[in-house]
Amino acid sequence: MGHGKLKKFAENETFRCLLQPDASAVLDKEPGSRELRLKDHAIKGRWGSDMFGNDHPIVLELGCGKGDYTIALALRHPEMNYIGVDIKGARLWKGAKYATEQALPNVAFLRTRIEFIEAFFGPGEVSEIWLTFSDPQLHGSENSRLSSPLFLERYRKFLRPGGMVHLKTDSRYLYEYTSAVCRANKLQVIASGTDIYRDGIQSFSSLSTDEITEIQTFYEKMFLEMGLSITYLAFTIDHDGPYAFPGDAFDHDYWLEAEGPRRSFSHQPARKA
Repeated sequence: MGHGKLKKFAENETFRCLLQPDASAVLDKEPGSRELRLKDHAIKGRWGSDMFGNDHPIVLELGCGKGDYTIALALRHPEMNYIGVDIKGARLWKGAKYATEQALPNVAFLRTRIEFIEAFFGPGEVSEIWLTFSDPQLHGSENSRLSSPLFLERYRKFLRPGGMVHLKTDSRYLYEYTSAVCRANKLQVIASGTDIYRDGIQSFSSLSTDEITEIQTFYEKMFLEMGLSITYLAFTIDHDGPYAFPGDAFDHDYWLEAEGPRRSFSHQPARKA
């Protein structure tokens, strides 16, 4: 590990806005078994009082990277609290350092695996979720996609009724997959667009979409320079019973082919099935 990373990790320990729990804080063994189970972290249900000192709505950005989108949203909406979540400490350092130096009262960061997210937030504690340029897992497990039924079930445990999930991605594959999940579960789509900088965003409610294009991550700017289209989908996850997988309603082979033989920072090159 380079000296630069070590320095960032050491500085991370000084940032009050950055929570970095050990795995032991959210995992323990099943009684009489070697299997590990998820347990609640002490912050669960207490972000407002313990981190922010208010009861403002909380918005999560999952896979926030350096935290630039989290911070940009927080600067625009001081009446809301924003938490960026990522597993990479060296990336979180940038956002946490900026939030600390600028004394931003409504920004926090959580270093953890997103698979553990339900250990940190209580029922109705979160108002919105942002998925910004998530890995589409083109050749990985469907359950690894952050908009899969498995993850929606996790989000349902802490997202308030009517709370929105925002998906912003350069991956048409992930956009179409998530749209298929919405159709399979009859989830309400609030807004959508398959090329938001050329064609705009179609809103099906009073949701303002101006800031969707006004706020850009570092990688988003890179993708735009590469000529990639940026998609956006906003939807609610209110649903009775288990979430259904889209199955054959999502044409994996077609959208994998449509993704093209491109390579970006978080995506593997698409290949023909």
